Amino acid sequence: MPDLKLRVEGMSCEGCATTAAAALNALEGVEADVSYAEKIARVQTHADVPVRRVTRALERHGYEGVLLDPEDKPSSRRGDGKHLAVIGSGSAAFAAAIKAVEEGADVTMIERSEIIGGTCVNVGCVPSKIMIRSAQMARYQAAHPFDGLSRQTPAVDRTSLVAQQRARVEELRQSKYQSILDSHDRIRFLRGTARFVDASTLSVIDRKGNVKKVAADFFIVATGSSPLVPDIPGLRETPFWDSTAALFAEQVPDHLVVIGSSVVAVEIAQAWRRLGARVTILALHRLLSQEDPLLGEGLKAAFEAEGIRVLDNTVADHVSHEEGHFNISVQHEAISADALLVATGRPANIADLDLDKVGITTTPDGKIAVNADQQTTVPNIYAAGDCTDTPQFVYVAAAAGTRAAENALGGNRQLDLRAMPAVIFTEPQVATVGMSEAEAATAGITTESRTLDLENVPRALANFDAHGFVKLVVDVRTDQLIGAQILAPNAGEMIQAAALAIHNRMTIDQLADQLFPYLTMVEGIKLCAQTFFKDVKQLSCCAG
Repeated sequence: MPDLKLRVEGMSCEGCATTAAAALNALEGVEADVSYAEKIARVQTHADVPVRRVTRALERHGYEGVLLDPEDKPSSRRGDGKHLAVIGSGSAAFAAAIKAVEEGADVTMIERSEIIGGTCVNVGCVPSKIMIRSAQMARYQAAHPFDGLSRQTPAVDRTSLVAQQRARVEELRQSKYQSILDSHDRIRFLRGTARFVDASTLSVIDRKGNVKKVAADFFIVATGSSPLVPDIPGLRETPFWDSTAALFAEQVPDHLVVIGSSVVAVEIAQAWRRLGARVTILALHRLLSQEDPLLGEGLKAAFEAEGIRVLDNTVADHVSHEEGHFNISVQHEAISADALLVATGRPANIADLDLDKVGITTTPDGKIAVNADQQTTVPNIYAAGDCTDTPQFVYVAAAAGTRAAENALGGNRQLDLRAMPAVIFTEPQVATVGMSEAEAATAGITTESRTLDLENVPRALANFDAHGFVKLVVDVRTDQLIGAQILAPNAGEMIQAAALAIHNRMTIDQLADQLFPYLTMVEGIKLCAQTFFKDVKQLSCCAG
């Protein structure tokens, strides 16, 4: 039988060692001896007994088992002998934990919620894309562009749609998160709220009020973000929806009002419109006010064509709720609705961490400030994901988590946000990468740009869906592509070509000279690049 050696944390007396030994010996195929003085468990197991089963037996009695090399052999891995504590269990947290284990470190993961996985899989990316896709299918049945195919408004059973959505969420949470905990013996999981005691210790409080101290060499804060509740008079006294409630609601509202005009607001607004609701959007400035104005203008036109009312430069002055109806007062009218979605941003979840006790600096908008290594102002404490001042995208969070763990353990890897693509999953989709003209001007870069309407992209014409454009931004000093903005069906599938061009510092003529497959939407990037030199309207369909 193989020998295992575990460090047992959480024992406070000889009786604890007796309890821990009894818990281990109760497992079939396991023989164990536990020393309180050494804080060590020596275990013999049959080959078919998973190590995770051994550590779980200890966890059920309040102890933590950390697998050690029985021969204490030295290793060349940077993390050997190190203990990393990760606060959170979302994408950034798991990416950090996996990388730390790969480097040989022991990891303690701490999560205050009853559900692991963070925002993306549970209440963000996954359920929203399922809802958006179902709404897209409903739209295609009712309003497609092809003669000879019948059109009909589908019956919408939200209860069944939500049940299917929940099942897929649970499936992915199990396969992408829980199974990782089950298979990684060096990741120990604690449920509770973590607070910094000092720069080397956390206090973890569970729901029963029990307190456990966790000491570590390094810490990674990956606590994510939560929906913002703006300071609108009367709002907090009403049963408004945040994004989670909107994604899982089982009844289609007659009229939905959306306060907000950025990513979450526009995605959910269009989905509900396509599922049968009347929708009104209250935009503080305009749709997608942080993006190139052409993107917001184009999306607004698409929304209005679908019957979505968009009120620019509109502020909700007061909200009330009576007899199942919301009353929203704006500048020049009172709007009645039976559902209200508030989607005005996501502040960082850092209030409970006591960051000030250890001197971690936060930004004016309440996020953790990190450097290029994902390091906070305290050298052994790192942070990653939505709780930091990096862009709030799950793939950025995961990449940052990996780099935070690697750098904490002696590595040197940074995020290259110069070529970070972003996608808004409306229809048409909005996709961007690099700099807009305005951002380039702020950075002192002189640019030249071209905008190609989709009417010039053969695949868009073949699809009978030519609403949108491709815009490319070039640094005139180097002729290199530095930005792209796309409004198009499947823009999210197109943008990576531009991202790779920016990453590889391609000039616009090099991009224009690349082979792009025909008929594809991504060919629009090549055609737009060619407009810097020629009139593409004078080209044959697939001219090179």
